[in-house]
Formats: sequence, C-alpha cells, structure tokens
Amino acid sequence: QVQLVESGGGSVQVGGSLRLSCAASGYKYIYRGHCMGWFRQAPGRQREGVAIINTGGGTTFYANSVKGRFTISQDSAKNTLYLEMNDLKVEDSATYYCAAGWPGAADSDCAKQIGLAFYGMDYWGQGTPVSVSS
Repeated sequence: QVQLVESGGGSVQVGGSLRLSCAASGYKYIYRGHCMGWFRQAPGRQREGVAIINTGGGTTFYANSVKGRFTISQDSAKNTLYLEMNDLKVEDSATYYCAAGWPGAADSDCAKQIGLAFYGMDYWGQGTPVSVSS
C-alpha cells in the first residue's frame, strides 16, 4: 500500500517562498520510473497538475503558470519528493497534493499530467494548504 504524506504548506506573503515535501512509503520502486508530481486545487476550481517528474530519468514538466518559479525534485534515498516554490503569487493559493502513478512511465505519459486533463495517478496524499497574501 503506497502512502504519500505532504508537509511544508503554510501562509506567506506575495514574493515569498515555501518548500513542500512528500514522503512516500509502501512501494520501494516508486522512484524507478513513475510519474510523480504536485497538483493543486483552489476552492471552487478544478484540480490541476503543476509540476511532474519522471522518477526513472528525472525529466520534469511544469505548468506555464509556475514555470521559472517552481522546481520539482526527488531524493530517492529519502523516498521524498519536493516542490520548491519561489516568488509566490496570490493565485498560487490552494491545497497542494502529491500524487504518483504510471509504473514504467515514458516522459510523454508524465507530460500529460500537467494541467486539468490528468489521469492514471493512482496514489494521492491528503494535501497541504498554501495561502499567499498581498
């Protein structure tokens, strides 16, 4: 049973930074070729994929809205996924979820998880809230 546990959310002002962490347990191969990433959902809006990594080769994908400000990374030794968020904006406020799926993923599979039309992400964390105020 794969478990994903997020942490690191909080409240910051515009322009501030946060680092989210996602601790994975229950499946030691999750860092050998899966799509793992960060999704967010603001009240009244659809959940969207914002940063995805192919854990096999390390290729990363970002939504245009966060490109250049967010960085996704993995530490397979610690079974942890990170999301470094810089220059935060009010519109980044949301609950952020860690998710994983697509065993044996190709980069094209992971690229499809960006945006609203994601699918096949079988495992989800409980979410961590991020609030950005002006």
